[in-house]
Amino acid sequence: MQLKIYNSLSAEKEIFTPINGNKVGMYVCGPTVYSNVHLGNVRTFMNFDFIYRSLKHLGYDVRYVRNITDAGHLTDDGDVNNDRFVKQSRLEKLEPMEIVQKYTVDFHKVLEKFNLLPPTIEPTATGHIIEQIELTKDLIEKGLAYESNGSVYFDVRTYNEKGGNYGELSKRNIDELFANTRDLDGQNEKKNPQDFALWKKASPEHIMKWISPWGEGFPGWHLECTAMSTKYLGEQFDIHGGGMDLKFPHHECEIAQGKGCNGVSPVKYWMHANMLTMNGQRMSKSTGNYILPQQLISGENDFFEKPFHPTVVRFNFLQAHYRSVLDISNEAMLASEKGFQRLMESLKVLNAVTLSGVEASSSFDLKEWKQKCYDALNDDFNSPILISHLFEAVSFIFKLNASKSIIEEKAALTSELIEKLLDDSESVNSDDTIFTIKDLEELKTLMNAFVFDVLGLQNIEENNNSKLDQTLQVLIELRNQARKAKNFELSDQIRDKLLEQGIELKDGREGTSYVLN
Repeated sequence: MQLKIYNSLSAEKEIFTPINGNKVGMYVCGPTVYSNVHLGNVRTFMNFDFIYRSLKHLGYDVRYVRNITDAGHLTDDGDVNNDRFVKQSRLEKLEPMEIVQKYTVDFHKVLEKFNLLPPTIEPTATGHIIEQIELTKDLIEKGLAYESNGSVYFDVRTYNEKGGNYGELSKRNIDELFANTRDLDGQNEKKNPQDFALWKKASPEHIMKWISPWGEGFPGWHLECTAMSTKYLGEQFDIHGGGMDLKFPHHECEIAQGKGCNGVSPVKYWMHANMLTMNGQRMSKSTGNYILPQQLISGENDFFEKPFHPTVVRFNFLQAHYRSVLDISNEAMLASEKGFQRLMESLKVLNAVTLSGVEASSSFDLKEWKQKCYDALNDDFNSPILISHLFEAVSFIFKLNASKSIIEEKAALTSELIEKLLDDSESVNSDDTIFTIKDLEELKTLMNAFVFDVLGLQNIEENNNSKLDQTLQVLIELRNQARKAKNFELSDQIRDKLLEQGIELKDGREGTSYVLN
């Protein structure tokens, strides 16, 4: 099956055909580092990490570029006081670049906890001011931008008159946009309300500003992505990703800038990840229905009854398709934790299974199962379907481990049947297939690849066991001290409390050990 990707531009799944053979250029809009990364952002970046991993597993050579927005992100083109970095620097009484450094470090630490691979290149907006100025000059020369009072704006109406199609990604009618939009205060320096800033004039008290042909100022938010994506991936590249909320106006503006500068549509496949909700409602600081990643991991919140390991959160997130809305709740996280534990236990069992000789029949068709897993990956990176197929294998693994009938059957086989099994061409049962030692090794390879390399999950058992062992050794030592002090009440209390939790202490000649029941 060929890889198919849902293209937001055409609103349908398309066969993926890279521009340059096996090499894939992928750009994803990164964070605006003026505050802690929130859980919805984590889901978006995690989805594209899964897509990145999947592409690599499918054999593509991927250059993955994800930017850092550290300047110029205005919530309103008309008011430079809406610069988020300046606002936050005043609030925290820090220099803007201190804000940038603080929250860039936080961003990387959080993504590392969730086992996201780093991008190939991670450029910053402030590191590409020259490129953004050059793009602005180019658009002015082409008649697609104009200077007004020290700021420069992209001329949307002229762009459309020259053959552009502003609104093509978000499926908006530009004539209706013009007809239904009135001039806003502070935007009278624009020719049209839909025009967007390429460069903004900085006021004397503005902190983050650079010299340009139009005076001191700073770049508009949309321009940085065009500058960095084209610099590292070319005038046209394969995949551009981001959250659904970026489709308009941010990505719409990127298309206009790219076409305006280079005469070609900059991206072949636009991919958008959907939003994250909590307890059936949109996450919002104003409503209080809001949680940071670290709060979910630590358990320090009012929504979840216990902390959840980052890889359990990752498993939960990937149980929904990247284009679907995902709702997290206490019940959903508990269910994901149980499912994750069962998956990890099955891998432990699978990796320990050793079969010798010729195996008997099985209802598990490895070839068919493998095809279904790759069909899920190739169908627009369908992680929930892939996971469902993995659990088909999980059920088989536990049956394989629990049943001793395979060995018993093998001992009773006639020499004639053994020859047929060795040929791998006959089945003991017409409804079954032969599961051989070679199949077992391939199943091990595939399961480990899908779980760890593609889904990016981590086995946390060893870390947990290490911490548990250290904790229990402390409790055992405290109990021993209590016994030496003849404080048998405390000694028995430690033993009984641990037993309630399924941990049995056993006293012997060589000391005290424990058994997990």
